[in-house]
Amino acid sequence: MSPDSTHPDTHAAVPLLEIDQASVMRGDSLILDRLSLRLGEGQHTAILGPNGSGKSTLIRLIARQLYPLARLDGLPVIRVFGRDRWSVSELRSLIGIVSPALQVDYTSDAPLEVFDAVVSGFFSARGLGLDHHLTPAMRERALEALAQMEASALVGRQMASLSTGEARRVLIARALVHGPRALLLDEPCAGLDPASRRRFLESLRRLARSGTTLLLVTHHVEEILPEIDHVLLLREGRIVQEGDKQSVLIDGALSATFAMPVHVTRHGDYYGAVVD
Repeated sequence: MSPDSTHPDTHAAVPLLEIDQASVMRGDSLILDRLSLRLGEGQHTAILGPNGSGKSTLIRLIARQLYPLARLDGLPVIRVFGRDRWSVSELRSLIGIVSPALQVDYTSDAPLEVFDAVVSGFFSARGLGLDHHLTPAMRERALEALAQMEASALVGRQMASLSTGEARRVLIARALVHGPRALLLDEPCAGLDPASRRRFLESLRRLARSGTTLLLVTHHVEEILPEIDHVLLLREGRIVQEGDKQSVLIDGALSATFAMPVHVTRHGDYYGAVVD
């Protein structure tokens, strides 16, 4: 039976993600350069690199928001849960995505209430339409997801009225309504003050401990959760280094990634980095 026509029925049977020599062009620029990557389900991973290194492009590639150049041998470039062909709606039920671009869309001037923003995730829509049939089970799951992200008190408010941290929690709740097996988080702490960032990171830690695989894109070492042990360093669309946290988060590797002297520090379960 072809893996392209079946839905994976066991979590351990296939890796979450396999990328084989992915190249992505934007105009005349090569944004990802023959990048290869394999991640297992439950393998919480941080993708770290400077602005313009290809981090967000990699997330968009996984999310089917853009496509790689075809390989000369005709083999698939990217597989998610063992398959290289997915409908976007089907993939979104397995992998939730939260990004700054998504937040801009949901906090724009067009009115959108918090609960509607979350429950409309079942329909891959921005809010509820007249043709959307909301079941009691959907309503219950949306409320559970809001509670999971400690955002229940925000119900009734407009998305545009929320702080950055509040909106971020609501959008993760929206992603959680399907019970996704993984979450792709593109710069999830952007715009948060230090206290809000720490509270937000603690909510992500709870998700990681509950069994949701996290793929975190950031350029801040201090945002790498204790539960994340796999780190990928990107520069100019290529992998500089990949491996466990202790072997990758070192002065030499980060200095090469950011093209300047970087000194790695550690504070309890978190790492930090300062430019020398």
